[in-house]
This record gives sequence, structure tokens and C-alpha cells, in this order.
Amino acid sequence: MKAEIHPKYHKVQVVCACGATFETGTTKDVDVLKVDVCSACHPFFTGKQKLVDTGGRVDKFKKRYGI
Repeated sequence: MKAEIHPKYHKVQVVCACGATFETGTTKDVDVLKVDVCSACHPFFTGKQKLVDTGGRVDKFKKRYGI
């Protein structure tokens, strides 16, 4: 394996638009990483996600494959 070809890996502080902060590792050359969505405010993780069955797609699938 060649030496000195890998980027440096260091810790950064991640700041979300909702105000949550946490620490992670990155190879990006920044001290603070700003993100729009994190696990504290994403609908999937907070339980506010809405599943929409437009046009009975699930029923249509079940009929087609005999489930």
C-alpha cells in the first residue's frame, strides 16, 4: 500500500438547521459542518413521517402478485 495518499481523518462539530449539534469524523477540510436535516429533526426518525398510498398502489400490487 502506498504511503501518504489517504486524506487526513479528523473530528468535526456538525450543526443542524434545527439547532442540534453532534461530533463526527470526516476527511473534509472544515472545522464545523453545517447540515439541513439530522436525525433529531428528520420526519423518519421523529415518527412524523406520513406514508401516502396514492391510488391504491399497495392493493394493486397485492392483487397482481396474489399476496
